[in-house]
Amino acid sequence: MARPDNLRDLIASGYQSRTVKEELRANFTRMLAEGMDLFPGIVGYENTVLPEIALAILAGHDMIFLGEKGQAKSRMMRTLVRFLDEAIPYLDHPDLAVHEDPLQPITGPGKRLVADVDPSNIKIAWWKREDRYAERLAPGTKFADIIGEIDPGKLAGGVSLGAEEALSLGLIPRMHRGIFGMNEIPELDELVQVGLFNILEERDVQIRGYPIRFDLDICLLFSANPSTYNRSGKVIPQLKDRIGSLIRTHYPEDRQSGIDIMVQESGIDLGGDYPVLVPPFMLEIIEEISRLARKSKYIDQLSGVSARFSIANYKIMVASARNRGIRLGEKPAVPRICDLAHLKASSLGKLELDLMGSHQMSEAQVLEAIIAEAVARVFKEYVEENGLDEIGKVFSKGLKIEVGDLLPSATYAQRMTRVPQAWDKAFEVNASTSEAVRASCMEFVLAGLYATDRISRSEKHGRIEYETK
Repeated sequence: MARPDNLRDLIASGYQSRTVKEELRANFTRMLAEGMDLFPGIVGYENTVLPEIALAILAGHDMIFLGEKGQAKSRMMRTLVRFLDEAIPYLDHPDLAVHEDPLQPITGPGKRLVADVDPSNIKIAWWKREDRYAERLAPGTKFADIIGEIDPGKLAGGVSLGAEEALSLGLIPRMHRGIFGMNEIPELDELVQVGLFNILEERDVQIRGYPIRFDLDICLLFSANPSTYNRSGKVIPQLKDRIGSLIRTHYPEDRQSGIDIMVQESGIDLGGDYPVLVPPFMLEIIEEISRLARKSKYIDQLSGVSARFSIANYKIMVASARNRGIRLGEKPAVPRICDLAHLKASSLGKLELDLMGSHQMSEAQVLEAIIAEAVARVFKEYVEENGLDEIGKVFSKGLKIEVGDLLPSATYAQRMTRVPQAWDKAFEVNASTSEAVRASCMEFVLAGLYATDRISRSEKHGRIEYETK
């Protein structure tokens, strides 16, 4: 059905105005009643964060998302756009600074247009859902950017200083009838925070002492890290008091949720001309590295360890395996423990050391220790399940095995023919007849035996050698 393109037809169509929060509530309620997936792609928040967001929407609240970096705060803010109407009508006129509701304009020019012009001659355009969200990062944001400023050019043209037309509106007023998100609000200048008072409480704008009543219709969203949000003086109490709901985010509560997020958000195509097959234990190790980093006494936990840390490490691991597959012509390529040596490229710079707890350890040393512990933890779980402990006895007979990230999988297979049947048990870790999968399993077992102090390891020229201690 064609949308009305003038005010007369819009009125005739029976269109009814409603606020942004009424719109959010109505669409959310309908989708909830229909059993729709309300937050597609959001993993691990089903029983914690999402119910709180649902209540905030139904309550008509502005919200602040409070959590460490990499906890999908910005993504959650952007997700709320899906509860807006597909498109809403607005007055299509070059003199209007905001997307005016045709039935309830808020600016002087908008009100005069509706009052003085025949409805059939007032053009109507439609504002799409995806365009009704704007976002800003707090550091460096000035009052004029998001609230507005007196326009010297308009004053020079004869406009009165106290007139509405003298204003150059900032981003928030221009998002009238939309959603505005402000990231890292503790870093917002105090003067700008004060400017948000009236918008949050009265929904009007005050610029340089000139109150301009606009009756803004807007849903405001904020994000912050708890360590700075709760620090005295970073966010003025009056502003905190005016935000309706505080939504506390968190890192994945279990390893599998973290893996699901990591794989989903990486966006990697494991197929193509050079496919990659990732064994479950390699996925578990990558996520366990992040989980251990979030508990490490050597890492500043106030800063947090982002989900982007897992995603970047996963991408590097897959890239290393694919590089080997391309060079050696192996299809599919399968990630090995030796590929984790390249995680320094994706990890260093994402971890902030605790200067009190690190005892002068370098970032690389902390990372190596965490990787070793992650391998040991995952390995112990597989030992309990698959009985791999007996393989350690093989090395008591003087066995020595060399591995490397560019060593062909066939080489591993050849070495397996020279070792006892005990190794057959190792391949139950990821049952497969593929040489590449078996090479990955072999390295996992070797690294696990080393991490649990059963064998020794030496590294030379990019090759790693495991042997009896």
